[in-house]
Amino acid sequence: MSTLTDPPSPSFRLSQLIYDTRYRSITIQVVALILIIAGFSWLINNTIQNLENLGKDFDFGFLSSPAGYDINQMLIEYDNQMSHGRAALVGILNTLLLAFIGCIAATILGVIAGVLRLSKNWVVNKLMSVYVEGFRNVPLLLWIIFIFAILSESLPQPRDFRGDEPEASMILFDSVAITGRGTYVPRIAFTNSISGNEAVAPQEDLTPVASGWSDWLLIFGVLAASLVGIRFLRKRADRIQEATGDRPNTLYASLGLLIVPVGLVLFFLGATIVQPYLRGFNFTEGVFMRNSFLAMLLALSLYTGAFIAEIVRAGILAISKGQTEAAYALGIQPSRTMNLVILPQAMRVIIPPLISQYLNLTKNSSLALAVGYMDVRSTLGGITINQTGRELEGMLLLGGFYLVLSLLISAVMNFYNTSTQLKER
Repeated sequence: MSTLTDPPSPSFRLSQLIYDTRYRSITIQVVALILIIAGFSWLINNTIQNLENLGKDFDFGFLSSPAGYDINQMLIEYDNQMSHGRAALVGILNTLLLAFIGCIAATILGVIAGVLRLSKNWVVNKLMSVYVEGFRNVPLLLWIIFIFAILSESLPQPRDFRGDEPEASMILFDSVAITGRGTYVPRIAFTNSISGNEAVAPQEDLTPVASGWSDWLLIFGVLAASLVGIRFLRKRADRIQEATGDRPNTLYASLGLLIVPVGLVLFFLGATIVQPYLRGFNFTEGVFMRNSFLAMLLALSLYTGAFIAEIVRAGILAISKGQTEAAYALGIQPSRTMNLVILPQAMRVIIPPLISQYLNLTKNSSLALAVGYMDVRSTLGGITINQTGRELEGMLLLGGFYLVLSLLISAVMNFYNTSTQLKER
């Protein structure tokens, strides 16, 4: 009588790391990791040796030394005796301002142009085609310089607003002045500021006003709370609709949550509008937007908007025509069909490439150096490096900033993309 026994397991051989498919992928990954680590080690060691040969060290202490240069546009307080770190922060805020407003403006322009490119009106369709092809096929830098030249050379100077019969006049009830130096618009200030800033009277017949970051943080905090409340109302309406089939009207409650809290905060802060006015040879008060900022904003918005228009057009064309025909069969108007049926579905196709356009706009803001707009590329990546000689440290910080900002934009847009995807039950 014979008995069955398990065959002996084969012993492990080194050749299996290459020829056995069970181990080959692990071997390749380990070798690749070792090569990458070795490459980075060589690069770091070579950099340290080169710095030593030049008599330099790797140090970020320069950020605390006085900057010694002025910045022509600031969102926070700054003077040339403050540190290079403060100057870099001013540049970062200028970059964030340009990128944030540019992304919003480019999205609005792109969506409108993308929808109009599908219009059956021949004139509208061709005009949008000219806009898209014109901006897409000309380098962005040329558009920036071209728009800056138009704003600087074709607009009236402040002196043209003087006299009994001025050559130029303010617009929008004498509240906005568009000049060759820049545009002056009204600003909101507060007579009961919580920031503790000393109030300054812009004119003798005006009430002293002041404003600070604390006031705006309070307003934005209340606004954020209102938006959270509106979202809660909508989710509650969704639950009621799923349970009963009837959706309660949330329009008036949402408007109340949006307007009343913010209105009360503005009332208690004593919000007032301060308009720009001509004083001497220039305008004063209000918000001054330099032509360099406006040129960058217009160029980035129009240029990126042309690419977004093509993305929107492709997303709309990706939706089956049956969706439109079904909406028309239900008696839905064409405009509401686009807003309620087509665009919500197209967004799932539009958002992934839209992320790339937002990243491109943010990184293209570094071209602001061409027209003198002081962003982080001009401050930290330009003047600071030239003055301190810390090229490596400055470029590392600059690259790290753009990397973190790009990853943050990608994370936010990917989260929104995930929330709009179809969810299977």
